[in-house]
Amino acid sequence: MANFKRRFLFFVVASAMSPAAFGQANLEITLKQGTPEEARTQDQLRRLLATYDVSPWIYTRSIVIDERAIPFSHPVLTLHTRHAKDDDLLLSTFVHEQFHWFLVQRGEATEQAIADLRKLFPTVPAGGTAGARDEYSTYLHLLVCYLEQQADIRLLGELRTKQVMDFWATDHYTWVYQTVISRSRELGQIMRDRKLMPAR
Repeated sequence: MANFKRRFLFFVVASAMSPAAFGQANLEITLKQGTPEEARTQDQLRRLLATYDVSPWIYTRSIVIDERAIPFSHPVLTLHTRHAKDDDLLLSTFVHEQFHWFLVQRGEATEQAIADLRKLFPTVPAGGTAGARDEYSTYLHLLVCYLEQQADIRLLGELRTKQVMDFWATDHYTWVYQTVISRSRELGQIMRDRKLMPAR
């Protein structure tokens, strides 16, 4: 009887830790170049998906790992191999790109939120490390990066999220991430007003 209980407990724990338990089992993760680095990142991502419940923020199920790419969302969500040694950064990048799909699916509300942001921030950087490729993309990334921050808090907790956001704020989209950190309350109000907060 004790042996049965141990086996049953193992089954329950293993099931809770599996991607299927989070509704994430049917993600298709493929490799672009087929290199060992991409395979390691694929394994890393699968492990993270088995550990963290990201199911509330899955909007596309096709994922490509491409060591030569900068992460992007469309037409297929693509991740690179840069964060093979940092789980938190890879996980944050993954949800970031998923939120691009979320906002595309809510185009009208997203445009209204961007109009609100233009009033709050009449001038934003474009290009370089501070902003995105153009002004519109910078405004869009204020929304995406805010959602990323909020998801990270649920996944990683406050301290690890702060470490991730602080790193991004010196790495890329620096003005965007600095603004998300310093003006989070105002951004959150816009997101709530425009009903752009994902259901939990």
